[in-house]
Amino acid sequence: MNVNTSFQYSKQEKLKSHIVIDSLFVDGKTVSKYPLRIVYVATDNKENLPLKVGVSVSKRYFKKAVDRNYFKRLLREAYRLNKDLLLQNIDQPYALMLFYQTKDKLTFEQINDKMIQLFEKFALQIKSSSK
Repeated sequence: MNVNTSFQYSKQEKLKSHIVIDSLFVDGKTVSKYPLRIVYVATDNKENLPLKVGVSVSKRYFKKAVDRNYFKRLLREAYRLNKDLLLQNIDQPYALMLFYQTKDKLTFEQINDKMIQLFEKFALQIKSSSK
């Protein structure tokens, strides 16, 4: 890990554009590592940022907003700590949406482990599709 690695999840990194989010669901590709899933699409680099990331937890699995917000917070934290794995392996900017897809209430450690596995799988898929 680089000494200069920033563990921030800045406001500019958050995926907010409705246009980009719509393109994710129309043209996006998927990588899964149960119970996490990434939908991603390559973007043009207007803000000079390599990644734009959003998180989502379905109301189907957690009826209470308190629970959904808790798992979104865990997803953002796991992303923040492990985004260096993504940044090392991408060669163009991407928009990502992270999904938590289970009723099971996993601990942060479990989510973090799955996030690392998911990012490694994502990196492999990016490398194989760029060939």
